[in-house]
Amino acid sequence: MREFLTMFTLGTTSYIYPADIATNVRKLAGKVGDVELVIFELKHEGNIPDEEVINELIHLGNEHGMSYTVHLPLDLELGGDHPAITKALKVIDRMSPLKPAGYIVHLDGFLSVGESGRVQRSLDTLNILSEAVPDHRLLCIENLETEDPIFIDAILDSSPVSTCVDIGHLWKGGLDPFPILKKRLERTRVVHIHGMSSRDHKSVSLVPPAYLDPVIQLLLESYHGIVTIEVFSEGDLTSSMASIRSSMERVGYQS
Repeated sequence: MREFLTMFTLGTTSYIYPADIATNVRKLAGKVGDVELVIFELKHEGNIPDEEVINELIHLGNEHGMSYTVHLPLDLELGGDHPAITKALKVIDRMSPLKPAGYIVHLDGFLSVGESGRVQRSLDTLNILSEAVPDHRLLCIENLETEDPIFIDAILDSSPVSTCVDIGHLWKGGLDPFPILKKRLERTRVVHIHGMSSRDHKSVSLVPPAYLDPVIQLLLESYHGIVTIEVFSEGDLTSSMASIRSSMERVGYQS
């Protein structure tokens, strides 16, 4: 996607090809500006890169001017549970030599304690995690598709962390992402974008221009962070890039 440069950095996930993280980053180097390193469930070591892989990723990043974001494990259910926090801290420690541009955090724990209780426990969790990163703004709280936007607003009102606005999750939840993204833009470090057919995280080409173009125009005009095409196949990435390129042209962007 380097053929047209934008105000934002365009990236994708570390699972575009049916291979491990290192192989994916090698194949993506020079094609995207950021790779989201997706850490799956932490059973034993899971897919956390070892020191040798970390060193290779550092080299690839330096050689190709590529940054990394880290998606903390999907099975943590963060929100106040100390074993989950311990696992998150382990991942942050292992990935810290990469100097990630952000750590994507799901605050999906303790859904049964009520909104105010969940907010406070989430804030307690973030206070602990923030001690492990050089800047609390590196913690990017991602909105979930089943979540009322007011939850993230409450977190941002009470903590100096950043947010990851997942446009695809908002579309899936039947919400218009434009006003939410515009409201949070100054606190947004990462944007996730993806389409939906029978499930989400599919090609952006499935998104109608009437939905896609206002988002792309806002990002082009006002956003300097990372936009991650959060898909998991080469075909979906290729068609997503083409769709975003077409959207840019429709809103008048010229490379």
